[in-house]
Amino acid sequence: TGVVPFMALLLLQRRPVAGRALLVTGSGCPGHGLCRSNVQEQTRRQVALLNATAQDLFSLYLKCQGEPFSTESDKLCNPAGIFFPAFRVNRTSERKEVMVAMYKLFAFLNASLGNITRDQEELNPTAKELLDRLHNTTKTTRGLISNLTCLLCKNYNIFQVDVRYGESSKGKSTFKKKQQGCQVLRKYVQVIGQAARVLLPHLSPS
Repeated sequence: TGVVPFMALLLLQRRPVAGRALLVTGSGCPGHGLCRSNVQEQTRRQVALLNATAQDLFSLYLKCQGEPFSTESDKLCNPAGIFFPAFRVNRTSERKEVMVAMYKLFAFLNASLGNITRDQEELNPTAKELLDRLHNTTKTTRGLISNLTCLLCKNYNIFQVDVRYGESSKGKSTFKKKQQGCQVLRKYVQVIGQAARVLLPHLSPS
């Protein structure tokens, strides 16, 4: 599907897109002049917040789906069969490599949250606490994407990253929509902890 400019990615949250990893560097970086002075600290706080709230979001999601999800989550929410961005960086990886991997992860997550939120607004319209959590997580994720965009442009002059998104749940049965949501959120719980451990040292004040 080719590369998708950062600004377009912020608008295409729910569009399923697949592609190979591809970076573009050059003089056309659009957003580095928009970086706030505290962008690094803000990014640290956003990652820490997502990490701190991920398990509660997953637990609340399961509770709101009812049976059999609330009692058979290990089986039904096993994320082995779904696409999720590979996260192969670690604390010794180069900072540039870490930042690109983070961007791919959170762009994917942002689109997935949009998908899950749409389904839950349809399936559980009165689940106010869950919907609020989903909206707040999405808001934090969007802010994080904006900051990662800024840091990649400012520090490495990277302004395009090819991102692969997950499968849309549109047209699927109620059960499949619920299952896809719990698979994604369970994987998110697993990956966000790793992401926080890897990213936060790279954002520590020098």
